[in-house]
Amino acid sequence: MTFHGFPDEGLVFYEGLEADNSKTYWTRHRTVYDTCVREPMQALVEDLAAEFGPAKLFRPYRDVRFSNDKTPYKTHQGAVVTPEGRGAGAWYVQISAAGLQVAGGAWRLESDQVERYRRAVADDVQGPRLQDEVHRLSRSGWDVAGDRLTRVPRGYDVDDARADLLRHRSLHAGRLFPFAEWLHSAAALDHVRSAWRELTDLNTWLADNVAATTKEIRRR
Repeated sequence: MTFHGFPDEGLVFYEGLEADNSKTYWTRHRTVYDTCVREPMQALVEDLAAEFGPAKLFRPYRDVRFSNDKTPYKTHQGAVVTPEGRGAGAWYVQISAAGLQVAGGAWRLESDQVERYRRAVADDVQGPRLQDEVHRLSRSGWDVAGDRLTRVPRGYDVDDARADLLRHRSLHAGRLFPFAEWLHSAAALDHVRSAWRELTDLNTWLADNVAATTKEIRRR
């Protein structure tokens, strides 16, 4: 399967789903989702796998068990690459009516990973490395975000810039490419590849300094 772009019908499908997030709409347009959304996304990540690794495509169904929002379907199709054995640091891509979103980093860290992250931020070598990378990404138009505490955790003696990084319990960077004609062509592959390469240093820092959790993860 070779990636040739995201057909316009896929974006129109999501515009309709945003207006009518129902089983009736989904059933009527399921073929459009399969051929114009999921198959192109699968082809995209397969073409990127040689450089970044295999991807997982997310299911289109929302988990509504613990949410007040009971709409059944996601209004985007996402895929994530989590390199085996690295622990922290992943690549993400998403298509929706809004356009193409790319991202990387760590969206969730367990308590032992957060502790290692903080120690690395406070380190006089690793901390400035992350600080410089975050500044570089921000200057290049990336939105750097993550779950953060309201206050800096106690026990760390760092400058103001690293103090802000210490508040993070997760750290990731993303950007949205709004609709453009290249979304319908193989050029979208080049945009994702270039964007993911920009995130390599952030993911490497997370993998080297945070690594995988040693906690047993409880599944809900």
